[in-house]
Amino acid sequence: MSAAPMYSVSRHRASFTSNVDAVRNEWLEHGLCARPSDRDTAEWAVAQLYRRSGFPEPEFLWVPSPPAGSDLIVVEGLSMSLDSNRLRCASARIASMFSDLRSRMDAHIERRRSDWPNERWGIDTARTQSPEDAVRLGISPDRIMRAAVWDSLHTTLFDGVAAAIRTMSTPVPGSVTWYGQQEAHRIAYYDAYRRCGLASFRSDDDEILDIHTALAGATGWWWAFDTVCVMSERPTVLRVEPIPGRVHNERRLHDSDSPAIEFGDGHRVYVQHGTIVPSWVVLDPTAERIAAERNIEIRRCAIERIGWDTYIDTAGLALVDQADDPGNAGHTLQLYASPDGWGRSGRILLAVNGSPERDGRRRRYGLYVPGWFSSALDAAGWTYGIAGVDYARLVRRT
Repeated sequence: MSAAPMYSVSRHRASFTSNVDAVRNEWLEHGLCARPSDRDTAEWAVAQLYRRSGFPEPEFLWVPSPPAGSDLIVVEGLSMSLDSNRLRCASARIASMFSDLRSRMDAHIERRRSDWPNERWGIDTARTQSPEDAVRLGISPDRIMRAAVWDSLHTTLFDGVAAAIRTMSTPVPGSVTWYGQQEAHRIAYYDAYRRCGLASFRSDDDEILDIHTALAGATGWWWAFDTVCVMSERPTVLRVEPIPGRVHNERRLHDSDSPAIEFGDGHRVYVQHGTIVPSWVVLDPTAERIAAERNIEIRRCAIERIGWDTYIDTAGLALVDQADDPGNAGHTLQLYASPDGWGRSGRILLAVNGSPERDGRRRRYGLYVPGWFSSALDAAGWTYGIAGVDYARLVRRT
């Protein structure tokens, strides 16, 4: 009698964790793609969605960017059709089809979950641990899948890239926008369940998911109307950097010298370490423009762009106090009066980050503190919610 094959739990776990990362990274690449759209595949996929919704294949109108798409919709007067009872337009039916699909797949996934007593702990742990470490800690595959695929891609693509592109476009009432490649977090999540062998969906649901997969991998934003579908090209430039401290390959938009996103028709957006900024912050930051800026985050980005030492010199900031930083050996705390034009009285506490960045450097940063402080140590303690004398006894801060 031959021996029964041995089942290796460690090998199964290694396969699962490597597959999760592989699927997530593949979809991240789709979501950040800056190559021309695969128009044939995109049109085929949209035509399939129309037919399944009871509509004939639409006329396709391609535009070079989402802003061009929203402008075209307004100029052409495109809108969803309504009747006296309910929405009967292509857009609403496609949306309903997607919603029903997700509900069925979610219900299938929910039936396999068994960690509800420790659900909150599992979710929080999965978000801060690599898939390999999360498995060792006993976190369920479902929580790992949510953190490593859905949450990670949602942060990068939907909260990051799609949010930045929305700032370029005028909202169009009466229309539904699908974000194509930037909506990849939804599709990747269900695709990962299939490819990791954790779920088997209905055959008709698999077919719709395959169509959605092909579409998100082929193009960018699109708008569905009864007889017309407006399709946008992808960006020609899309630049990102890793988000410090994240473990699931999350990215944020950033480019030090150029637009972080740019389309073929010249629409562009400038982003500094995830913060959307006016073009002057990147191209021509000056002390005068910084003084006139009311948005604190934009002001901070502009100052960091030119460097705190340069800004202090050009803006003529008066030094109020300085002291050795007891929680960050070898570095100094400096307290400055805020410059004229900032709109309110206060002080700026200049410090050095207690932990190095991913490149090994220590970032110098400024904190806005109330104007009554005359001691750098008191101001530093205030930022931690403690008195200056207590801050002075710190051994190490982060």
